[in-house]
Amino acid sequence: MTQKLKMQTPNGTHEQIGKLFPNVLTETRDTNGKMKKAIDFDLLKQMLTDEVADSQDERYRLDWPGKKGSLLKANTPITKTLRPCREESVNFDTTKNLYIEGDNFEVLKILQESYLGKIKMIYIDPPYNTGNDFIYKDNFKTSREEYEECIGAVDEDGGRLFKNTDSNGRFHSDWLSMMYERLLIARDLLKEDGVIFISIDDNEVHNLRKICDEIFGEGNKVGVVIWKNVTDNNPTNIAMEHEYILCYAKQKTVIDTVWKSKVADAKEQLIKIGINLNNRFKNQEELQTAYTNWFRENKRFLGQLDRYKYIDKGGIYTGSQSVHNPGKEGYRYDVIHPVTKKPCKQPLMGYRFPEQTMKNLLDKGKILFGKDDFKIIEIKVYVEEYEDKLSSVIEMDGRLGAYNLRDIFIENKKIFDNSKPEQLLKTVFSYILNYEDLILDFFSGSATTAHAVMQLNAEDNGNRQFIMVQLPEKTDEKSEAYKAGYKTIADIGKERIRRAGKKIKEENKGNEGIEKLDIGFRVYKTDTSNMKDVKLT
Repeated sequence: MTQKLKMQTPNGTHEQIGKLFPNVLTETRDTNGKMKKAIDFDLLKQMLTDEVADSQDERYRLDWPGKKGSLLKANTPITKTLRPCREESVNFDTTKNLYIEGDNFEVLKILQESYLGKIKMIYIDPPYNTGNDFIYKDNFKTSREEYEECIGAVDEDGGRLFKNTDSNGRFHSDWLSMMYERLLIARDLLKEDGVIFISIDDNEVHNLRKICDEIFGEGNKVGVVIWKNVTDNNPTNIAMEHEYILCYAKQKTVIDTVWKSKVADAKEQLIKIGINLNNRFKNQEELQTAYTNWFRENKRFLGQLDRYKYIDKGGIYTGSQSVHNPGKEGYRYDVIHPVTKKPCKQPLMGYRFPEQTMKNLLDKGKILFGKDDFKIIEIKVYVEEYEDKLSSVIEMDGRLGAYNLRDIFIENKKIFDNSKPEQLLKTVFSYILNYEDLILDFFSGSATTAHAVMQLNAEDNGNRQFIMVQLPEKTDEKSEAYKAGYKTIADIGKERIRRAGKKIKEENKGNEGIEKLDIGFRVYKTDTSNMKDVKLT
């Protein structure tokens, strides 16, 4: 195909400014009416000033009441610090993990002093703005002096949250402002090859994508993971059975071209085990017995490869039901069972490939039969053929989050609502975080992120570190958590890390390197500054 030669060099101004401030790149029309990239100089001016800049020019962008005030807030210095709380910490003097109590906007500002450009991954599970969520109460003024006076304003009870019901005239605007100012600061904390993952549902996913396109740059969108987490047995028009996890990079051009999880390591291990056992055992029964014994002892380390239970001279393998034709009528023919000599049961929609392909698979010994012809055949898939990938669709029961908490807080049935499954986060983290990387969660809730990081470290002897940030939001006095002595959500998070760390060590007792696992965390709380430096690293 012939490509049209470009008659001018790239616009270096756009490129350089876009790296520093991706949110100021926009679109406009040239003198011929064609769309072109441009710089929103009014927005750039706002990014570089401590006053509210105003302009009414039309352009392609998402606007809402309070956006300029949110930009002002993001650029305004604060006079806060973090005070250590040794009595609530675990292994304060040796751990590299942090748990910080306070308004996450203030904490993000403070973290800029020590963690600017140092965080590999941010994961957050913010309020979904369903009409029943509590969001941060923010105040916006037009002058810096007035703003500095109220930047830490709270109500008479010290509360920083309000319930954002859909009757609020600024229902979407308040939520957008809260997210916008925090994401602006969070981006600066990421390493150049850092990424952010954000959980969200249908209520605000469209708005969240637009503000992330603006803050991180549309070209830095990595993708969206669909988490199928529920089966809706009482649907209305459309059964809602999924949520989203948005992913953006700070600089997409420098992140790894392919993400591979620790499953890749497990795959290599299984290949080696298969070769080793085949060299030692020539009899098929002895070979399978030896591998079965090894598999039982090491299954917990195999993750997604724990289906690979079988071995033959070709190596370790599992059975796949990929003979089924998906969605529509497929091919129909008989596959004769080698023992009963009768046709095997066919898949509901027939086979997915023609008869000649099936004959080729049979000739190569790639078809697995059940003990009789009542079982549908499967394809033999060797571990060498396994493709490790972070799928755009993850199917995992959302109730696992509640089950995780019950395993930790065994004396309480319901200590926290809507906790993400530790298995879900661990799966995602395993693709992004290398052994020494740092992850930040500034809507940490019940501290699932910390739990997942410790579990991942236990499985591969990693030394990943976490920073959890949580407002000490009061629990409902009628709740089981409050009655159990957990007066704030931060209390729940800290106790979960304590208990999860002990449980992980106990379950892995005797495993190499487990005693070195960092299950500690240093607790800090935001406070007015006394002008003394606080060492975080």
